[in-house]
Amino acid sequence: MKIDKKLFTGIATLTGTVIGAGFLGIPYVVAKSGFVFGLLHMVVISLIMLAVNLMIGEITLATSAVHQLPGYASKYLGRKTKLIIFLASIFGLYAALIAYLMGEGESLSFIFSGTAKYSLLAGVIFWLAVAFISIKGIKRFKKIEPLAVFAVFVVTIILGIISFNKINFSNLAYINPKMFFYPFGVVLFSFLGTSSIPEMRRVLVKNEGLMKKAIIIGSLIPLVVYALFVIVVLGLYGQNVSEIATISLGKLVTLLGIFTMFTAFLALNLALQDTYRFDFEISRKAAWILSTFLPLLAFVLIKIFNFAGFIKILSLGGTISGGAMGIAILLIHEKLKSLKLRRKMERKPEFRFNIYPAIKVLIAILFIVGIVYEFL
Repeated sequence: MKIDKKLFTGIATLTGTVIGAGFLGIPYVVAKSGFVFGLLHMVVISLIMLAVNLMIGEITLATSAVHQLPGYASKYLGRKTKLIIFLASIFGLYAALIAYLMGEGESLSFIFSGTAKYSLLAGVIFWLAVAFISIKGIKRFKKIEPLAVFAVFVVTIILGIISFNKINFSNLAYINPKMFFYPFGVVLFSFLGTSSIPEMRRVLVKNEGLMKKAIIIGSLIPLVVYALFVIVVLGLYGQNVSEIATISLGKLVTLLGIFTMFTAFLALNLALQDTYRFDFEISRKAAWILSTFLPLLAFVLIKIFNFAGFIKILSLGGTISGGAMGIAILLIHEKLKSLKLRRKMERKPEFRFNIYPAIKVLIAILFIVGIVYEFL
């Protein structure tokens, strides 16, 4: 069966953004709560994010100009909301970029020295590489993204096959009800990919009819990959898994984490640049500087003063930014629904996603509970 090249590129744009640093943190947090609770988090959150991604997909297609979330918030909810959503959005994007730098630094240091001793230096070196590539923009990125997704599939499947006889399935039976909600922030972070949806429209220009299928497939692929990865890692190491899971699996597998974080960093860096350029009309050069140098500065300060660890950065980014942006998308989609009834949409979207208001309320409540839990 022939695979549509445009469809594959659209899927890869979303999946390559979703699968990043959070991919490496899930086994650690799931080990704390237990596999059953962790799997429940992954399934429920993946379905919620599928719905949210379809909502932002429809919003994007119903709007003539391409924006990032702050731009859509300003357009549909009023200009006063733009700054609030902008702050929530960039908080998550910067948290992700910082986490990628931390993850890459520790992973590269582990590969070359066997320790985390040189993680700061390695993170800066990694930053130099992605800074050069990101300034080249979307054309250079599109050629790399599909390769990363393919690598995730292949390496994860191979890892599961060669490790099957060594897996201790009794490790998956452990549960800790007191830590039931612990995986929420990291798992939510791991499924965030809404910033790539507007980018998908650009990638699928003149093929927007493929958006819905690309969003559905691209949103569900991470669930399969994460579940397999967690089964293998916990089956082999149980409670002894490290915060960056691939480090527990050795240097060869650590390359998988390096590759996925590399592509995810590029995707989110470009999304952040677009937020500055299209929603705040900042020049391309200034947007690149803000999107590229601020994460480096924060990373260096966090490492020097030991402000937070890898898991904490992921959890904060997931609950606070992911929750706030998710609620904003729910509100924008509800406003768009009213515009449909009045036939005032700027363009007819290639698909429409219908969801009961009661379900939207339940999703919003879950996001709010996650934010409150993180602060408590």
